[in-house]
Amino acid sequence: MPTKIISPITRLNGFWRIDVNIENGQVIDAYSSGIFFRGIEKILQGRDPRDAVYLTERICGICSTAHSMAASLALEDAFKIKPPRNGIIIRNLIFGADLLQNHIRHFYFLTIPDFVRGPDRPPFTPRYEVDYRLSKAESEKIYENYLESIHISRTAHDMVTIFGGKIPHNHGILAGGATVTPTGDNIRMFLSMLSRVRNFIENKMMADLEKVATAYEDYYKIGIGHGNLMAFGMFPHPDKKDAFYFKPGVIIGSKQEKLDANSITEHVKYSWYKNSPPLEPQKGETQPDTNKKEAYSWVKAPRYKGHSVESGPLARLILSGYYDGGYSTMDRIAARVIEAKIVAQMMEEWCGDVEIGKPVFTPYDIPQDAEGIGMVEAMRGGLGHWMRLRAGRITHYQIITPSAWNCSPRDDRGIRGPVEEALVGTPIEDFDQPIEVGRVARSFDPCLACAIHMIDMKGRENYIEIL
Repeated sequence: MPTKIISPITRLNGFWRIDVNIENGQVIDAYSSGIFFRGIEKILQGRDPRDAVYLTERICGICSTAHSMAASLALEDAFKIKPPRNGIIIRNLIFGADLLQNHIRHFYFLTIPDFVRGPDRPPFTPRYEVDYRLSKAESEKIYENYLESIHISRTAHDMVTIFGGKIPHNHGILAGGATVTPTGDNIRMFLSMLSRVRNFIENKMMADLEKVATAYEDYYKIGIGHGNLMAFGMFPHPDKKDAFYFKPGVIIGSKQEKLDANSITEHVKYSWYKNSPPLEPQKGETQPDTNKKEAYSWVKAPRYKGHSVESGPLARLILSGYYDGGYSTMDRIAARVIEAKIVAQMMEEWCGDVEIGKPVFTPYDIPQDAEGIGMVEAMRGGLGHWMRLRAGRITHYQIITPSAWNCSPRDDRGIRGPVEEALVGTPIEDFDQPIEVGRVARSFDPCLACAIHMIDMKGRENYIEIL
Protein backbone atom coordinates (compact mmCIF):
# COMPACT_ATOMS: atom_id res chain seq x y z
CA MET A 1 0.00 0.00 0.00
CA PRO A 2 1.24 3.59 -0.66
CA THR A 3 3.09 5.01 2.34
CA LYS A 4 3.88 8.67 2.89
CA ILE A 5 6.79 9.42 5.24
CA ILE A 6 6.93 12.92 6.73
CA SER A 7 10.20 13.47 8.58
CA PRO A 8 10.99 15.64 10.32
CA ILE A 9 7.56 17.14 10.91
CA THR A 10 8.03 20.90 11.01
CA ARG A 11 6.35 23.58 13.13
CA LEU A 12 6.49 21.71 16.41
CA ASN A 13 8.88 21.35 19.31
CA GLY A 14 11.41 18.58 18.78
CA PHE A 15 12.01 15.84 16.23
CA TRP A 16 9.11 13.74 14.96
CA ARG A 17 8.33 11.41 12.09
CA ILE A 18 4.94 10.20 10.92
CA ASP A 19 4.35 7.40 8.42
CA VAL A 20 0.85 7.18 6.96
CA ASN A 21 -0.57 4.46 4.74
CA ILE A 22 -2.98 5.99 2.24
CA GLU A 23 -5.56 4.18 0.11
CA ASN A 24 -8.37 5.68 -1.97
CA GLY A 25 -7.61 9.18 -0.72
CA GLN A 26 -7.74 8.30 2.96
CA VAL A 27 -5.32 7.39 5.76
CA ILE A 28 -5.84 3.75 6.73
CA ASP A 29 -2.94 3.43 9.18
CA ALA A 30 -0.37 5.65 10.90
CA TYR A 31 2.88 5.36 12.86
CA SER A 32 4.17 8.07 15.21
CA SER A 33 7.93 8.03 15.76
CA GLY A 34 9.93 10.09 18.25
CA ILE A 35 13.36 10.12 16.63
CA PHE A 36 15.63 11.64 19.28
CA PHE A 37 16.85 10.23 22.60
CA ARG A 38 16.66 12.45 25.69
CA GLY A 39 18.28 10.65 28.61
CA ILE A 40 17.26 13.09 31.37
CA GLU A 41 16.14 10.28 33.68
CA LYS A 42 19.62 8.73 33.52
CA ILE A 43 21.27 12.11 34.11
CA LEU A 44 19.31 12.62 37.35
CA GLN A 45 20.46 9.42 39.02
CA GLY A 46 22.83 10.01 41.93
CA ARG A 47 22.10 13.73 42.18
CA ASP A 48 20.85 15.92 45.00
CA PRO A 49 17.01 15.82 44.77
CA ARG A 50 16.84 19.62 44.60
CA ASP A 51 18.61 19.43 41.24
CA ALA A 52 15.50 17.79 39.75
CA VAL A 53 13.61 21.08 39.52
CA TYR A 54 16.29 22.76 37.43
CA LEU A 55 17.48 19.80 35.34
CA THR A 56 14.04 18.56 34.30
CA GLU A 57 13.23 22.07 33.05
CA ARG A 58 15.86 21.45 30.37
CA ILE A 59 13.65 18.80 28.80
CA CYS A 60 11.90 21.57 26.91
CA GLY A 61 12.30 25.31 26.51
CA ILE A 62 8.69 26.15 25.70
CA CYS A 63 7.11 24.35 28.67
CA SER A 64 9.94 24.40 31.21
CA THR A 65 7.77 25.83 33.99
CA ALA A 66 5.55 22.75 33.86
CA HIS A 67 8.52 20.51 34.63
CA SER A 68 9.61 22.73 37.50
CA MET A 69 6.06 22.47 38.86
CA ALA A 70 5.97 18.67 38.55
CA ALA A 71 9.43 18.21 40.08
CA SER A 72 8.57 20.58 42.94
CA LEU A 73 5.37 18.67 43.68
CA ALA A 74 7.27 15.36 43.63
CA LEU A 75 9.79 16.72 46.13
CA GLU A 76 7.04 18.17 48.33
CA ASP A 77 5.27 14.82 48.29
CA ALA A 78 8.52 13.08 49.28
CA PHE A 79 9.48 15.66 51.91
CA LYS A 80 5.93 15.98 53.33
CA ILE A 81 5.85 19.75 53.08
CA LYS A 82 3.28 22.27 51.85
CA PRO A 83 4.08 25.68 50.34
CA PRO A 84 2.48 28.75 51.92
CA ARG A 85 -0.61 30.20 50.29
CA ASN A 86 1.35 32.97 48.59
CA GLY A 87 3.81 30.45 47.19
CA ILE A 88 1.02 28.47 45.52
CA ILE A 89 -0.47 31.61 43.96
CA ILE A 90 2.88 32.90 42.69
CA ARG A 91 3.64 29.51 41.13
CA ASN A 92 0.25 29.56 39.42
CA LEU A 93 0.98 33.02 38.03
CA ILE A 94 4.38 31.94 36.69
CA PHE A 95 2.99 28.83 35.07
CA GLY A 96 -0.12 30.64 33.84
CA ALA A 97 1.96 33.24 32.02
CA ASP A 98 4.04 30.51 30.40
CA LEU A 99 0.87 28.68 29.35
CA LEU A 100 -0.42 31.83 27.66
CA GLN A 101 2.75 32.27 25.60
CA ASN A 102 2.56 28.62 24.55
CA HIS A 103 -1.06 28.75 23.45
CA ILE A 104 -0.57 32.01 21.55
CA ARG A 105 2.51 30.68 19.78
CA HIS A 106 0.91 27.36 18.98
CA PHE A 107 -2.16 28.93 17.43
CA TYR A 108 -0.34 31.49 15.29
CA PHE A 109 3.09 30.01 14.57
CA LEU A 110 2.28 26.31 14.38
CA THR A 111 -1.43 26.02 13.48
CA ILE A 112 -2.37 29.02 11.34
CA PRO A 113 0.03 28.19 8.43
CA ASP A 114 -1.83 24.86 8.04
CA PHE A 115 -5.10 26.66 7.34
CA VAL A 116 -4.26 30.18 6.12
CA ARG A 117 -2.04 31.00 3.16
CA GLY A 118 0.80 33.26 4.30
CA PRO A 119 2.94 35.78 2.45
CA ASP A 120 4.90 34.41 -0.51
CA ARG A 121 8.24 34.53 1.27
CA PRO A 122 10.11 32.55 3.96
CA PRO A 123 9.30 31.34 6.54
CA PHE A 124 5.86 30.91 4.94
CA THR A 125 7.34 29.31 1.82
CA PRO A 126 7.96 26.67 0.66
CA ARG A 127 4.61 25.18 1.65
CA TYR A 128 1.87 22.89 0.45
CA GLU A 129 -0.42 24.67 -2.00
CA VAL A 130 -3.71 22.84 -1.47
CA ASP A 131 -6.98 23.55 0.34
CA TYR A 132 -6.60 27.14 1.55
CA ARG A 133 -10.17 28.43 1.94
CA LEU A 134 -9.97 31.97 3.32
CA SER A 135 -10.03 35.03 1.09
CA LYS A 136 -6.93 37.11 0.51
CA ALA A 137 -8.28 39.89 2.73
CA GLU A 138 -9.12 37.48 5.55
CA SER A 139 -5.70 35.85 5.29
CA GLU A 140 -3.88 39.18 5.36
CA LYS A 141 -5.81 40.26 8.47
CA ILE A 142 -4.94 37.05 10.31
CA TYR A 143 -1.28 37.46 9.40
CA GLU A 144 -1.34 41.00 10.79
CA ASN A 145 -2.40 39.40 14.06
CA TYR A 146 0.25 36.71 13.52
CA LEU A 147 2.94 39.41 13.55
CA GLU A 148 1.43 41.09 16.60
CA SER A 149 1.30 37.74 18.39
CA ILE A 150 5.12 37.70 18.35
CA HIS A 151 5.13 40.72 20.66
CA ILE A 152 2.21 39.44 22.74
CA SER A 153 3.82 36.06 23.40
CA ARG A 154 7.02 37.93 24.30
CA THR A 155 4.99 39.96 26.81
CA ALA A 156 3.68 36.73 28.36
CA HIS A 157 7.27 35.55 28.71
CA ASP A 158 8.19 38.86 30.32
CA MET A 159 5.43 38.17 32.84
CA VAL A 160 7.13 34.89 33.74
CA THR A 161 10.37 36.71 34.52
CA ILE A 162 8.72 39.04 37.06
CA PHE A 163 8.35 36.16 39.52
CA GLY A 164 10.49 33.53 37.79
CA GLY A 165 13.71 35.48 37.23
CA LYS A 166 14.25 34.28 33.68
CA ILE A 167 12.70 32.23 30.91
CA PRO A 168 13.12 29.54 29.72
CA HIS A 169 14.15 27.52 32.76
CA ASN A 170 12.82 29.83 35.47
CA HIS A 171 14.27 30.11 38.98
CA GLY A 172 11.01 31.12 40.63
CA ILE A 173 9.41 27.70 41.16
CA LEU A 174 10.97 25.24 43.59
CA ALA A 175 10.07 22.72 46.26
CA GLY A 176 8.57 24.59 49.19
CA GLY A 177 7.01 27.37 47.16
CA ALA A 178 8.46 30.29 45.22
CA THR A 179 11.54 32.52 45.35
CA VAL A 180 10.18 36.02 44.68
CA THR A 181 8.13 37.86 47.29
CA PRO A 182 5.17 39.81 45.88
CA THR A 183 5.14 43.57 46.19
CA GLY A 184 2.72 46.22 45.05
CA ASP A 185 5.09 47.14 42.23
CA ASN A 186 5.63 43.68 40.74
CA ILE A 187 1.91 42.85 41.02
CA ARG A 188 0.95 46.07 39.21
CA MET A 189 3.57 45.41 36.51
CA PHE A 190 2.27 41.86 36.07
CA LEU A 191 -1.34 43.07 35.80
CA SER A 192 -0.41 45.71 33.25
CA MET A 193 1.20 43.11 30.98
CA LEU A 194 -1.64 40.68 31.57
CA SER A 195 -4.16 43.29 30.46
CA ARG A 196 -2.39 43.62 27.12
CA VAL A 197 -2.18 39.85 26.59
CA ARG A 198 -5.78 39.31 27.64
CA ASN A 199 -7.04 42.02 25.28
CA PHE A 200 -5.25 40.35 22.35
CA ILE A 201 -6.66 36.90 23.19
CA GLU A 202 -10.24 38.10 23.63
CA ASN A 203 -10.43 40.52 20.71
CA LYS A 204 -8.12 39.09 18.05
CA MET A 205 -7.18 35.48 18.77
CA MET A 206 -10.78 34.43 19.45
CA ALA A 207 -11.93 36.16 16.24
CA ASP A 208 -9.23 34.44 14.18
CA LEU A 209 -10.24 31.09 15.66
CA GLU A 210 -13.85 31.72 14.62
CA LYS A 211 -12.81 32.51 11.03
CA VAL A 212 -10.71 29.36 10.73
CA ALA A 213 -13.30 27.13 12.42
CA THR A 214 -16.07 28.42 10.16
CA ALA A 215 -14.05 27.92 6.98
CA TYR A 216 -12.90 24.43 8.00
CA GLU A 217 -16.06 23.18 9.69
CA ASP A 218 -15.42 19.68 8.35
CA TYR A 219 -12.47 19.39 10.75
CA TYR A 220 -14.97 19.02 13.57
CA LYS A 221 -15.43 15.50 12.16
CA ILE A 222 -11.78 14.73 11.34
CA GLY A 223 -9.11 13.49 13.77
CA ILE A 224 -11.43 12.17 16.50
CA GLY A 225 -9.30 9.25 17.74
CA HIS A 226 -10.16 6.81 20.54
CA GLY A 227 -12.47 9.16 22.45
CA ASN A 228 -10.62 8.64 25.76
CA LEU A 229 -9.54 11.72 27.75
CA MET A 230 -7.41 12.27 30.86
CA ALA A 231 -6.32 15.23 33.01
CA PHE A 232 -4.15 15.37 36.14
CA GLY A 233 -5.50 18.69 37.45
CA MET A 234 -4.11 22.16 36.72
CA PHE A 235 -3.47 25.17 38.98
CA PRO A 236 -3.70 24.00 42.62
CA HIS A 237 -6.17 25.95 44.75
CA PRO A 238 -4.37 27.82 47.56
CA ASP A 239 -7.23 27.42 50.05
CA LYS A 240 -8.60 23.95 49.28
CA LYS A 241 -6.54 20.81 49.83
CA ASP A 242 -6.10 18.62 46.74
CA ALA A 243 -8.36 20.94 44.71
CA PHE A 244 -7.56 22.42 41.29
CA TYR A 245 -9.04 25.17 39.14
CA PHE A 246 -9.05 22.62 36.29
CA LYS A 247 -10.21 19.28 37.65
CA PRO A 248 -8.44 15.92 37.35
CA GLY A 249 -10.33 13.01 35.88
CA VAL A 250 -10.64 10.43 33.12
CA ILE A 251 -13.19 9.70 30.41
CA ILE A 252 -13.08 6.21 28.92
CA GLY A 253 -15.58 5.97 26.11
CA SER A 254 -18.47 7.99 27.49
CA LYS A 255 -17.90 7.18 31.16
CA GLN A 256 -16.22 9.72 33.45
CA GLU A 257 -14.31 8.53 36.50
CA LYS A 258 -11.82 9.73 39.10
CA LEU A 259 -8.13 9.66 38.24
CA ASP A 260 -6.20 6.79 39.80
CA ALA A 261 -2.44 7.35 39.53
CA ASN A 262 -1.81 3.68 40.29
CA SER A 263 -3.53 2.71 37.02
CA ILE A 264 -0.75 4.20 34.86
CA THR A 265 1.71 1.87 33.13
CA GLU A 266 4.28 2.25 30.36
CA HIS A 267 4.63 -0.18 27.44
CA VAL A 268 7.84 -0.49 25.44
CA LYS A 269 7.23 -3.26 22.88
CA TYR A 270 7.48 -0.79 19.98
CA SER A 271 9.95 1.61 21.63
CA TRP A 272 13.76 1.55 21.50
CA TYR A 273 14.13 0.26 25.07
CA LYS A 274 14.93 -3.18 26.41
CA ASN A 275 11.85 -5.36 26.56
CA SER A 276 9.92 -5.53 29.81
CA PRO A 277 6.30 -6.10 30.79
CA PRO A 278 4.17 -2.95 31.23
CA LEU A 279 5.52 -1.23 34.33
CA GLU A 280 4.21 1.41 36.69
CA PRO A 281 6.36 4.56 36.56
CA GLN A 282 7.58 3.84 40.11
CA LYS A 283 9.23 0.73 38.67
CA GLY A 284 9.96 2.06 35.18
CA GLU A 285 13.31 1.65 33.47
CA THR A 286 15.18 3.63 30.80
CA GLN A 287 17.48 1.12 29.12
CA PRO A 288 18.00 1.98 25.40
CA ASP A 289 18.03 -0.82 22.83
CA THR A 290 18.63 0.51 19.32
CA ASN A 291 18.72 -2.97 17.75
CA LYS A 292 15.13 -3.83 18.64
CA LYS A 293 13.47 -5.09 15.48
CA GLU A 294 9.83 -4.15 16.14
CA ALA A 295 10.56 -0.72 17.64
CA TYR A 296 9.98 2.52 15.75
CA SER A 297 10.03 5.28 18.39
CA TRP A 298 12.00 6.65 21.35
CA VAL A 299 8.65 7.49 22.93
CA LYS A 300 7.26 4.91 25.34
CA ALA A 301 3.56 4.05 25.29
CA PRO A 302 1.90 5.13 28.56
CA ARG A 303 -1.56 3.70 29.14
CA TYR A 304 -4.31 4.22 31.71
CA LYS A 305 -5.94 0.96 32.78
CA GLY A 306 -4.65 -0.38 29.48
CA HIS A 307 -6.36 2.36 27.45
CA SER A 308 -4.78 4.78 25.02
CA VAL A 309 -5.88 8.20 26.33
CA GLU A 310 -5.61 11.73 24.99
CA SER A 311 -4.42 14.57 27.17
CA GLY A 312 -4.36 18.34 26.75
CA PRO A 313 -6.56 21.47 26.81
CA LEU A 314 -9.52 19.66 25.25
CA ALA A 315 -9.48 17.03 28.01
CA ARG A 316 -9.09 19.70 30.70
CA LEU A 317 -11.97 21.82 29.44
CA ILE A 318 -14.37 18.91 28.97
CA LEU A 319 -13.57 17.39 32.38
CA SER A 320 -13.96 20.78 34.09
CA GLY A 321 -17.19 21.64 32.29
CA TYR A 322 -15.82 24.52 30.20
CA TYR A 323 -16.40 22.85 26.82
CA ASP A 324 -19.16 20.61 25.49
CA GLY A 325 -17.94 19.99 21.95
CA GLY A 326 -16.45 16.89 20.37
CA TYR A 327 -13.00 15.28 20.27
CA SER A 328 -11.87 16.38 16.80
CA THR A 329 -9.00 18.33 15.27
CA MET A 330 -10.90 21.63 15.36
CA ASP A 331 -12.16 20.94 18.89
CA ARG A 332 -8.53 20.67 20.08
CA ILE A 333 -7.56 23.91 18.37
CA ALA A 334 -10.62 25.71 19.75
CA ALA A 335 -10.09 24.36 23.27
CA ARG A 336 -6.54 25.70 23.37
CA VAL A 337 -7.66 29.23 22.44
CA ILE A 338 -10.64 29.13 24.82
CA GLU A 339 -8.39 27.89 27.63
CA ALA A 340 -6.05 30.84 27.08
CA LYS A 341 -9.00 33.18 27.52
CA ILE A 342 -10.17 31.42 30.70
CA VAL A 343 -6.68 31.27 32.27
CA ALA A 344 -6.03 34.96 31.57
CA GLN A 345 -9.24 35.82 33.40
CA MET A 346 -8.29 33.58 36.33
CA MET A 347 -4.84 35.13 36.58
CA GLU A 348 -6.31 38.58 37.08
CA GLU A 349 -8.28 37.23 40.04
CA TRP A 350 -5.20 35.46 41.47
CA CYS A 351 -3.29 38.75 41.47
CA GLY A 352 -5.98 40.09 43.77
CA ASP A 353 -5.59 37.07 46.07
CA VAL A 354 -1.87 37.63 46.71
CA GLU A 355 -1.08 38.86 50.23
CA ILE A 356 1.68 41.47 50.15
CA GLY A 357 4.38 40.79 52.73
CA LYS A 358 3.34 37.21 53.48
CA PRO A 359 5.88 34.36 52.98
CA VAL A 360 6.22 32.43 49.71
CA PHE A 361 8.47 29.57 50.87
CA THR A 362 8.37 26.78 53.46
CA PRO A 363 11.84 25.64 54.68
CA TYR A 364 12.47 21.90 54.87
CA ASP A 365 15.01 19.18 55.59
CA ILE A 366 15.92 16.52 53.05
CA PRO A 367 15.12 12.99 54.27
CA GLN A 368 17.55 10.19 53.61
CA ASP A 369 14.98 7.83 52.10
CA ALA A 370 11.73 8.93 50.49
CA GLU A 371 9.47 8.60 47.46
CA GLY A 372 7.36 11.23 45.78
CA ILE A 373 5.01 11.81 42.84
CA GLY A 374 4.37 15.12 41.11
CA MET A 375 1.43 15.20 38.71
CA VAL A 376 0.40 18.39 36.94
CA GLU A 377 -1.11 19.54 33.68
CA ALA A 378 1.50 20.96 31.33
CA MET A 379 0.47 23.07 28.34
CA ARG A 380 -0.03 19.92 26.27
CA GLY A 381 -1.57 17.66 28.92
CA GLY A 382 -0.78 15.38 31.85
CA LEU A 383 2.81 15.47 33.11
CA GLY A 384 4.08 13.13 35.82
CA HIS A 385 7.38 12.90 37.71
CA TRP A 386 8.07 9.81 39.86
CA MET A 387 11.10 9.99 42.17
CA ARG A 388 12.85 7.82 44.77
CA LEU A 389 15.62 8.85 47.19
CA ARG A 390 18.10 6.63 48.98
CA ALA A 391 20.80 8.07 51.28
CA GLY A 392 19.67 11.55 50.28
CA ARG A 393 20.31 11.00 46.58
CA ILE A 394 18.06 10.28 43.59
CA THR A 395 18.14 6.59 42.75
CA HIS A 396 15.06 6.47 40.51
CA TYR A 397 13.37 9.09 38.33
CA GLN A 398 10.72 8.51 35.67
CA ILE A 399 8.94 11.16 33.63
CA ILE A 400 5.83 10.76 31.50
CA THR A 401 5.24 13.82 29.35
CA PRO A 402 1.99 14.86 27.63
CA SER A 403 3.42 14.05 24.22
CA ALA A 404 4.32 10.57 25.46
CA TRP A 405 0.59 10.06 26.03
CA ASN A 406 -0.48 11.69 22.77
CA CYS A 407 2.35 10.74 20.40
CA SER A 408 3.02 7.25 21.72
CA PRO A 409 3.54 4.27 19.44
CA ARG A 410 1.47 1.13 19.68
CA ASP A 411 1.38 -0.64 23.03
CA ASP A 412 1.99 -4.30 23.84
CA ARG A 413 -1.47 -5.21 22.50
CA GLY A 414 -0.92 -3.31 19.27
CA ILE A 415 -3.33 -0.48 20.16
CA ARG A 416 -2.39 2.78 18.45
CA GLY A 417 -1.43 5.91 20.35
CA PRO A 418 -3.88 8.87 20.26
CA VAL A 419 -2.25 10.70 17.33
CA GLU A 420 -1.96 7.49 15.33
CA GLU A 421 -5.62 6.69 15.91
CA ALA A 422 -6.74 10.25 15.16
CA LEU A 423 -4.99 10.14 11.77
CA VAL A 424 -6.83 7.02 10.65
CA GLY A 425 -9.70 8.02 8.38
CA THR A 426 -8.25 11.44 7.53
CA PRO A 427 -9.08 12.36 3.90
CA ILE A 428 -6.05 13.21 1.74
CA GLU A 429 -6.65 15.39 -1.32
CA ASP A 430 -3.13 15.15 -2.76
CA PHE A 431 -0.76 12.29 -1.84
CA ASP A 432 2.28 14.49 -2.53
CA GLN A 433 0.93 17.37 -0.41
CA PRO A 434 -0.67 15.75 2.65
CA ILE A 435 -1.51 19.00 4.44
CA GLU A 436 -4.31 17.20 6.26
CA VAL A 437 -1.83 15.03 8.19
CA GLY A 438 -0.14 18.11 9.63
CA ARG A 439 -3.47 19.65 10.60
CA VAL A 440 -4.51 16.61 12.62
CA ALA A 441 -1.09 15.96 14.15
CA ARG A 442 -0.37 19.57 15.14
CA SER A 443 -3.78 19.92 16.80
CA PHE A 444 -2.24 17.95 19.69
CA ASP A 445 0.47 20.64 20.11
CA PRO A 446 3.15 17.90 20.00
CA CYS A 447 6.42 18.49 21.82
CA LEU A 448 9.14 15.90 21.27
CA ALA A 449 11.88 18.31 22.20
CA CYS A 450 15.26 17.02 23.27
CA ALA A 451 18.19 19.36 23.65
CA ILE A 452 20.32 16.92 25.64
CA HIS A 453 23.30 15.00 24.26
CA MET A 454 24.84 12.16 26.23
CA ILE A 455 28.42 13.10 27.12
CA ASP A 456 30.90 10.90 28.95
CA MET A 457 33.14 12.09 31.78
CA LYS A 458 35.97 12.81 29.34
CA GLY A 459 33.81 15.21 27.39
CA ARG A 460 33.27 13.05 24.32
CA GLU A 461 29.81 12.91 22.81
CA ASN A 462 28.23 9.49 22.56
CA TYR A 463 25.94 9.01 19.57
CA ILE A 464 23.20 6.42 19.51
CA GLU A 465 22.54 5.13 16.02
CA ILE A 466 18.93 4.47 15.03
CA LEU A 467 18.79 1.49 12.72
